[in-house]
Amino acid sequence: MRLLLIHSDHIDYKAQKKTSIAEEGAVLSDALDEALVAFCAIESADEEDIDDVVAQAAAEIRKTAGQLQTDRVLIYPYAHLSSDLAAPDVAKKALTAIEEDLKASGDLTVKRAPFGWYKAFTLSCKGHPLSELSRTILPGEGEEGAAKPAKKQVTHTFFVLTPEGKRLDAESCCDDSAFGSLVKKELGKPTAAGGEPIHVDLMRSKELVDYEPASDVGHLRWMPRGRLVRDLLEDYVLGLVLDYGGMPVETPVMYDLGDPAISEHAAKFGERQYRFKSGNRNMMLRFAACFGMFSFMRDMHISPNTLPMKMYELSTYSFRHEQSGEVIGLKRLRAFTMPDMHTLCRDMDNALTCFEEQLRMGWQTGSDLETPLVGAFRCTQEFYDQHEDWIKKIVKESGVPLFIEVLSDRVHYWIAKIDLAAIDGQGRPIENPTVQIDVESSTRFNISYRDVEGTEVHPPILHCSPTGSIERVICAMLENTAYQPVPHLPTWLSPTQVRFIPVAERHVAYAADLCEKFNAAGIRADHDDRDESVNKKIREAGTEWVPYVAVIGDREMDEGKLTVTVRKLSEPKKPHKEEMTADALIAAVKEECTGKPFRPMYTAKKLSIRPRFI
Repeated sequence: MRLLLIHSDHIDYKAQKKTSIAEEGAVLSDALDEALVAFCAIESADEEDIDDVVAQAAAEIRKTAGQLQTDRVLIYPYAHLSSDLAAPDVAKKALTAIEEDLKASGDLTVKRAPFGWYKAFTLSCKGHPLSELSRTILPGEGEEGAAKPAKKQVTHTFFVLTPEGKRLDAESCCDDSAFGSLVKKELGKPTAAGGEPIHVDLMRSKELVDYEPASDVGHLRWMPRGRLVRDLLEDYVLGLVLDYGGMPVETPVMYDLGDPAISEHAAKFGERQYRFKSGNRNMMLRFAACFGMFSFMRDMHISPNTLPMKMYELSTYSFRHEQSGEVIGLKRLRAFTMPDMHTLCRDMDNALTCFEEQLRMGWQTGSDLETPLVGAFRCTQEFYDQHEDWIKKIVKESGVPLFIEVLSDRVHYWIAKIDLAAIDGQGRPIENPTVQIDVESSTRFNISYRDVEGTEVHPPILHCSPTGSIERVICAMLENTAYQPVPHLPTWLSPTQVRFIPVAERHVAYAADLCEKFNAAGIRADHDDRDESVNKKIREAGTEWVPYVAVIGDREMDEGKLTVTVRKLSEPKKPHKEEMTADALIAAVKEECTGKPFRPMYTAKKLSIRPRFI
């Protein structure tokens, strides 16, 4: 809490305009002479122990009034003292509690200006050494021995469930497998690997994405090849969601913390937010699409006949003010692109069914993106007791063991969630797809429908990201190359899918014609027309991880057949070559990319005019 204490000759105020969080029934105009004016801002940190903060503030105001020999106090809400405010309902309760505490002694005349109103005021400060004082009050710094409410102690139970329904001790699963790496991380066991993740060098050397020194840390610049991969991934998720029945929407990136529901929801994510002032409003940049989605749902007419209702947004961007030392590469950012779907369900049974469907979608993305995933399921003890058979069912359907964490009490908005993760080149998890059952937000945001009996129902909401953030997907794919004999991306995501390398000047026109034919067929093809040696061109195609490379010489022109190096089937120092016609190569590439989105090349098809970004 921030306090500004002013010893005044006179203070008067008049409420002019109410906000959405305005206090009703308050005194809208008042005045005091010879008074101590206590300007107060209740901060988000105060919510940790609001009773302690209230007691400290009242004691500080009473002590200062005694020093100034005044028996008159005006408590004045003043949000401008802080940029990290508590939820409005918390602030109102705290200010009321301070007023009641000061009045309880009976020796002070105490008044309080209304909360949530724009107010005009005049103030005359006395101007002596103690007439202007500022204080910062932190929870937990009250007097020793003061009674404080007991905090809820939450315990965590860990184990592993196999597809066969067997329960294993988690410690026994800490091996060198991908799943073992996840278990080690969840149990807090140290890993031997350290240093910079391998994807950081790859994202730059492959000319995908780079740091932007002119911006805040964790904000990136995307080069054409990286932008193409990112756009294809966004198209891919959109296709999944549309097939599932999701409805795309778009919502703002900034929200007013004066909205009690938004402020309360934001408070659950602590200090890792971008907050700022816009005029008289305290605003924040979103860290997920929740705020806009819930605002949509709150304003809709919802019928149980339309449920489950699935709304989807590709939130470009979401913002989290991560600690600068934790921000690295594509794994942890301050601005990121999050495919975010929210499903408003009829009831818990409906939520469980949708959870199963969306979990299958998460596993599918790991297969489609060629990044093997492992999973951790978390829930409350109450949920586990009620739905143990269902949990065993989803483990069985997943076909792999899951790490299970059971919380003794609910401390989050969710009662159950699953996190799927890829494992990086150093054996550390990269969390990507997730599904969560939220039982708080429909009540907090007043999202409801009426059942057949006319009863108002605040239903569960599923949060789902089918892939996790687009940046982390690319991170996972680059890190996964550490486990590949010859590093490569899925062909449908490769910026160049086919490269033609002419041997001599007389072969350039033929290579260019082939390039045009392949591009017309919906394949990203280019040709290396530079005045370089064939060996150098082949090496550079390899460093760019081009999936199919064909060298064009006299024989290829005369016979109409291509000798193609297939990267995915090659071994270190042993390229896999196949002879095929141009039409056969087109068919092979198209078959490999069946069902995946396509975009044309974002770079020049002639390498001689292609710029270098790194």
